[in-house]
Amino acid sequence: MIAFLERFVPDIDSETLPNETDIGLCKALDLQGSISCPAPACTDFGGLNGSRPLALALARPAGPDDVAKVIRAATRSSGLTVAARGNGHSINGQAMAARGVVLEMRAMDSRMELRQGYVVVAGGVLWEDVLMECLEHGLAPRSWTDYLGLTVGGTLSNAGISGQAFRYGPQTSNVSEMQVVTGKGDIVVCSERENSDLFFAVLGGLGQFGVITRATIILQPAPDMVRWIRVVYGDFEEFASDAEFLVTRNECDSFDYVEGFAFVNSDDPVNGWDSVSLDSVNRIDPDRIPANAGPVLYCLEVALHYRNQDSFKTVDKIVNDMLRPLRFLPGLKLAVDVSYVDFLLRVKRVEHAAKVNGIWDAPHPWLNLLVSKRDIIDFDRTVFKRILRNGIGGPMLVYPLLRSKVFNC
Repeated sequence: MIAFLERFVPDIDSETLPNETDIGLCKALDLQGSISCPAPACTDFGGLNGSRPLALALARPAGPDDVAKVIRAATRSSGLTVAARGNGHSINGQAMAARGVVLEMRAMDSRMELRQGYVVVAGGVLWEDVLMECLEHGLAPRSWTDYLGLTVGGTLSNAGISGQAFRYGPQTSNVSEMQVVTGKGDIVVCSERENSDLFFAVLGGLGQFGVITRATIILQPAPDMVRWIRVVYGDFEEFASDAEFLVTRNECDSFDYVEGFAFVNSDDPVNGWDSVSLDSVNRIDPDRIPANAGPVLYCLEVALHYRNQDSFKTVDKIVNDMLRPLRFLPGLKLAVDVSYVDFLLRVKRVEHAAKVNGIWDAPHPWLNLLVSKRDIIDFDRTVFKRILRNGIGGPMLVYPLLRSKVFNC
């Protein structure tokens, strides 16, 4: 395993040294923020690449003007590169700049402005901070990622997908306006109606069409509590069919969150039965798994929002009515009531545990695929049941999505 990883974790390239012209350009930058020369070597969450950004500059912009100055400097150089870095959760080195300047976007002004039904935030603000600020006003964004220790600009440059995407679309479908610094160093405001080509190019554009310095996010009233449920399936077709059933129902007849994952039918502590547990008490009983179950099982994860004044009797009835048509294995249902904040920050607890045991700093190869309904059964047969039958040392997530909820589909 170590030998295998060595191919993907190269040493810092000592030959990518700065030239005097690029050094001069960076040192001459007059930023309201700061710039560190030389920059420290850095990596990202993927841990597959290492880069010393030109051994020259880590810029901490105070605002969009600083971002524009750095990009304009790069346009005057034949080799100077620029990369925006949020919280460093890119997988394959996208937040690093070989022989270039890294923009530390979290250094920007983190103040937020609430407007009627919206919040305006800087691109370097973490989603968990957006959550806490909006909750003070009883509001919250509609669409999330599973892990909220990510920046607004970072997820909008990708997609931003979690279990709410079937209803509201990814986070890229829940932004009304952005301020973007283009590749020419121009500061441009864009939306569906104003500079729409830039707006749609930047959303999900992996940072190749501009740097997001500000975004206006759509809000909705925030619930108080969440009934969080996991049910286990032995048959993938039933799992996929039930997931589709839930995400195609009317909003009043379905859960507020629908997601799923595949896991190994074994006691493997990372890939096996324990991965379904909601906490130390809510764990599945392996004795209830049928003896003829295959090497891979499937978990459908759903959640229902409710308010403090709603009675448990009412919540129980709604949940039971929604679960009744589903074909999960008898006796393999877990449920717990948690606050809305605790539910959205559920991966934060996993992060803390992983940092304690050292797993968080290990390489994180990651692959996202969009698979059509037509091909999903073959995908399960070939990938889950054969290639990944013993797990991958991490989650194998399945998000049921509707094409109509994604931009440009």
